Amino acid sequence: MMNKNTTVTCIAIIAIIIPFAYSAMNIYAAEHIQYRWGGQGEFSFFELSNGGILELCNTVPYAANFKNFQITPFYDKNPRGTYHIENISLDGLQLETYKGRFYSGSFVESQHLFMQMDFQFSGGDIRIDPSKMHVIVGIDTPIIGIIPYVTSTQYSGFDFFEKMNEEC
Repeated sequence: MMNKNTTVTCIAIIAIIIPFAYSAMNIYAAEHIQYRWGGQGEFSFFELSNGGILELCNTVPYAANFKNFQITPFYDKNPRGTYHIENISLDGLQLETYKGRFYSGSFVESQHLFMQMDFQFSGGDIRIDPSKMHVIVGIDTPIIGIIPYVTSTQYSGFDFFEKMNEEC
């Protein structure tokens, strides 16, 4: 039979390990999540700026939770706004649809830029330099709920456009 101190120590160790293990599982899931445009038809940056629907595909066999999912388009190294979804819960090996919100300090200017990019990426004439468009996707999964941790991926504007039109 274990003495009282050993029992208390074992319970304390388990109580400390569980939150860290849960956080590590969420970080792993964030690194393996797939996403695509969930709206009607082909992805467009303009639709993204109007909120739009995103499909998030959890590729791991357990449920995952994320504090925030953000898509931030940049043109010429300047952010053009942020599309975000908060408080995401995904079951294991499931696809869920979420409607996000887009915020921008220069909303009309961003929408004009996005319409130009959509036109060019769909085969239209090049009027502005598409190589200056980049997108950063960030998934916020705080460790034990308080230590900030963001998994981020950077894409060229065209690569992001193509990714959003792929299947999960």
